[in-house]
Amino acid sequence: MDKKTQRSLNQWLKSQSKIAKRWLMLAVGFGFLSGVLLLGQAALLADILHQLIIEGTDKQELIWHFIGIIVLVAGRALCSWAREISGYRCGEQVRLYIRALILEKLRQLGPAHIKGKPAGSWATLILEQVEDMQDFFSRYLPQMSLSVLIPFVILLVVFPLNWAAGLIFLFTAPLVPLFMALVGMGAADANRRNFKALQRLSGHFYDRLQAMTTIRLFNRAESETEFLHSASEIFRKRTMEVLRLAFLSSAVLEFFTSISIAIVAVYFGFTFIGELNFGFYGATITLFSGLFILILAPEFYQPLRDLGTFYHAKAQAVGAAESIVNFLDAKADTVSHGEQSLPTPENIQIEANNLSVLSTEGKTLVGPVSFTIQPGQQTALVGPSGAGKTSLINALLGFLPYQGSLKVNGVELSELNISQWRQTINWVGQNPLLIHGSIKDNITLGKPSVSHEDLDTASKQAYADEFIDSLGYDYTISDRSGGLSVGQAQRIALARAMLQKGQFWLLDEPTASLDANSEKLLLKSLESQTQKKTTLLISHHLDQLNNADQILVLEQGNLVQNGTFDELKEHGLFSVMLKAKQTQTHQNKGDLDA
Repeated sequence: MDKKTQRSLNQWLKSQSKIAKRWLMLAVGFGFLSGVLLLGQAALLADILHQLIIEGTDKQELIWHFIGIIVLVAGRALCSWAREISGYRCGEQVRLYIRALILEKLRQLGPAHIKGKPAGSWATLILEQVEDMQDFFSRYLPQMSLSVLIPFVILLVVFPLNWAAGLIFLFTAPLVPLFMALVGMGAADANRRNFKALQRLSGHFYDRLQAMTTIRLFNRAESETEFLHSASEIFRKRTMEVLRLAFLSSAVLEFFTSISIAIVAVYFGFTFIGELNFGFYGATITLFSGLFILILAPEFYQPLRDLGTFYHAKAQAVGAAESIVNFLDAKADTVSHGEQSLPTPENIQIEANNLSVLSTEGKTLVGPVSFTIQPGQQTALVGPSGAGKTSLINALLGFLPYQGSLKVNGVELSELNISQWRQTINWVGQNPLLIHGSIKDNITLGKPSVSHEDLDTASKQAYADEFIDSLGYDYTISDRSGGLSVGQAQRIALARAMLQKGQFWLLDEPTASLDANSEKLLLKSLESQTQKKTTLLISHHLDQLNNADQILVLEQGNLVQNGTFDELKEHGLFSVMLKAKQTQTHQNKGDLDA
């Protein structure tokens, strides 16, 4: 990572701190107050020793000095606690804001873009990389201000007592940040490499975890284990590289601060024995001034040492910010939406004229194609895998940009109020998404105010009541539809779609992976629900499309056929696909009979 990129990322991180400016100022304020209390504590301690050793004062007379030290120590502890709380709140508020920016960007890009990367990569970006910015905002930024304020105040106190000690402080202080910067130059690069390795490992591990059954089925466990071992070894090396730089940075800071403190101590030692006779303003140096400055010497460098300790947090945050900023600044073609209301939403008509569906990077996925779906008409969309069916659906849902014309009830989709348009869509996909919660939570997802009567009606119409009656609406479903069969999960998704009460049914392989009984019930329910409603169905069950009003056949993004089942079954790509499907069905039946 070049210096220009590091500076821009550093500026971006600092600009985010404005979100939690109040908490940041509180953290700096409590830290500064702790530093001021430290001056009083050092002065009391030096005065006690001076009076006991030089003036021979009775200890009973210094009782208020001891009480003052106890009060100051308690005050510093309270300030440290308040500073930690304020710093944490600062980091928390900024993290929530940055995470919201990422999620909003993902919402704008839509599911088509999200599927371009493994789920583990997105999890790393949203969770771990954002979390790794916590110490930058809660510790490093407040410490930057304190590393200037506290030494400056100490210098103001020291110079009137001893100008030589003040000069030693003044000239040795820049060595700490100088060598800290030299050592830390490679830390951001190391963190960036570490995050990339973590993203690769997380994405691969999550995907293989989902496909564990398939991996075992095809006897690929050994090769996948070897790959994961290689990826984890790379991540281990990147992590150790980051730790090595962190330890080296701390060692360098401790070395130079120790030398600086030692110079101050040697100066006062030689002054006390009479070998040095400069630096003080009176006849000789006093024990009070010597002890006071010696006590303050480590504290003068401590803010700089703490800054060095937290410098690793800065390098870590810069490394994490690179991926986040690149993602937020990614120039992707997003879908433009307007505010125009959908006219006559009870009858949906869709017209495509020279429509080209684009990816978020601007690549043409489908088109140009032209077709019309009349109100109340059932249209089937078929084609080989990769023909562009899902891309066309994503464009209709408003998740992918397009060129040409795509009108709903005579209004261009890009000018429609997208929220209102989506409310008219009842969508059922091939992989029902169920959340961790009860059956009722999953059916009423997004509509918590649904009445129990409507809930029962939707469940019965989706034939989900046959298992809900025994399980109950409060039955808990775990992640990935755990606790239910695929057919049961799909019927819950169908009941959810019915509660949407839209006029446009969008069905993406709703009977995929279902057993014969579940498929029969689902088709029966869909047939009753989609009557006289505009329907677009993606299906590979070509022999079940004889009742479709029209069939659109896609191949490599182009519309190659358009007609009814009877018109298409004897020629073209549809005829080839239909015969291949029938042959496969006969073969499977023969295998079962055998």
